[in-house]
Amino acid sequence: MAHTTALHTLDATGIAGWCGSLRALGGTVAEAEAIDQIAALERLKSAAAAAQARVTAALREDRVARERDAGVPARERGRALADEIALARRESPSHGSRHLGLADALVHELPFTLEHLSSGTVSEWGATLMAKETAVLDPDDRLQVDAALDARLATMTPRQIERAARSHAQTIDPSAVARRRARARADRRVSIRPHPDTMASVSGLLPVEQGVAAWAALKRGAEAAKAGGDARGLGQLMADLFVERLTGQATAGDVPVEVQLVMSPGTLLGTEDAPADLPGHGPLPAVLARELLSEGGSDHDSSRAWLRRVFTDGAGRVTLLDPRRRHFPQAVRRLLRVRDGVCRFAFCDAPIRHDDHVTPVSAGGETTPANGQGLCARHNQTKSRPGWRAAAVGVGPVPDVITRTPTGHRYRSPVPPVCEVVVSAPEPSAPSAPSAPSALERRLASLLPPPLLDTG
Repeated sequence: MAHTTALHTLDATGIAGWCGSLRALGGTVAEAEAIDQIAALERLKSAAAAAQARVTAALREDRVARERDAGVPARERGRALADEIALARRESPSHGSRHLGLADALVHELPFTLEHLSSGTVSEWGATLMAKETAVLDPDDRLQVDAALDARLATMTPRQIERAARSHAQTIDPSAVARRRARARADRRVSIRPHPDTMASVSGLLPVEQGVAAWAALKRGAEAAKAGGDARGLGQLMADLFVERLTGQATAGDVPVEVQLVMSPGTLLGTEDAPADLPGHGPLPAVLARELLSEGGSDHDSSRAWLRRVFTDGAGRVTLLDPRRRHFPQAVRRLLRVRDGVCRFAFCDAPIRHDDHVTPVSAGGETTPANGQGLCARHNQTKSRPGWRAAAVGVGPVPDVITRTPTGHRYRSPVPPVCEVVVSAPEPSAPSAPSAPSALERRLASLLPPPLLDTG
C-alpha cells in the first residue's frame, strides 16, 4: 500500500497517510465486520477530536509564550489564532473560536471528559456539551462535575450529558443559573436563514416570556382572522401577520423591496436556461427569473418592487452591475457585495460588512473590482495583523485571493459562481427561420443595457 511507511509516524505526513489508507475500506465484508468497522471508525473520529484538542491547546500556549517573549501586549497575545485554526479545519471563524475554547477547557479543566474522548467513549459533541454546561463554573467546580460524571459518560447520550452537567452545575453553584440567564439575555438577537424554493426564515432568540408572548399574539390574531372567514391556513395567517406587524404594511405582499437578480444575458433574453440567483437565497430556475422580470409575475401587487439586473460571465461569476438605479451610490461597492455574496475570506460564510483592498492602497493596490473583496468585520481586522498577507492572483476581472497566515500556510479563495454552470456541446440541428419575438422577449430585450445588445 502506498501509505504504509507513513502509518508509523505521528506527524502531519503520517496522519495524511492514515487518511489515504482509510480509502481501502468500503468493500464487501461480512456484516458483523462491517458493524465493527463502523464502530471503530466512530471511536477513531472521537480520538482524532481529542488529539486536535491537545494539539490546539499546545499551539496556543506556544504562541502566547512566543509573543510574550517578543514583547506583545498581553491583550494581543494569541489574537487571530482562532482564525488560523478555522482555516486549517476548513470552517468559519466562529467555529474556530469554539474549537479553541473547547480545547482549552478539555486539556486544562475537563481531564476525564478528554480521556473519554481520546478512548472514543464520548463524541466530540458530547464533550462540547459538557464544556458548555460547565462554562460558568470556577475551574475547581468544573473539575468536580467532570469527575462526578466520569463513570457514566460512556453510557450517556449527548442530551443526558447536557442535562446531568447542568444539574450538577446548578447544585454546586446556584448563582451559576443567574449568570447563565444574564449571559443568555445579553445574546438575544434576530437572524435570517435562506430555505429552498425562494423562502426564508426570520427568527428571534428571545427571553422565554417574550418569545411566548410574541407567538401567542400572532396566534390570537390569526385565529380572529380565521373566525372572520379568512380562507388562509392558520400558519399562513400567522406568517402574514408577522410581516405586517414588523413592517407596518397593510398586507404582507405590499413590502417595498429591491430584488438583486443575478443572471447571464442569455438567461435574460431566453437564449439559454442557466439558473439565475437571488443573493443570499440561492438559485432560481431561468423561467421563474424571467417571470419576475415580466409584468404580472407575482400573485400580489409588484408595483413597489424594483429589480436590479446583475450580469455574469460564462463561469457564473458576477462581472457587471447594471448602473441604471443611480440613486444607490458606490456602484463598485455594490458589485463587490453581490459578486462575493458572503465574506471572501476562505471558508467564512459571514455577511459582508467591509469593502476591502486585497493589496492595500499604501502598497500600490488599485481601487478596482479586481483588487476588491467583501469581508466580514472580523476578517478585515485579521488580515491586517502581523504575519498575515493577501494577494490577488490571476488575470481578468475576477482573480483569486491568496491568504498567507503567520505560519506560512496559504489558502486560495476564488470568486464563487452564483450558480453552477453546466457546459455541454450543443447537438447539431438544421437551421430554422427565427420566430417572431414574443411580447415578453421584446420587454426583456428593452431592459438590457445597449452594449449587451450590440451584435457587432
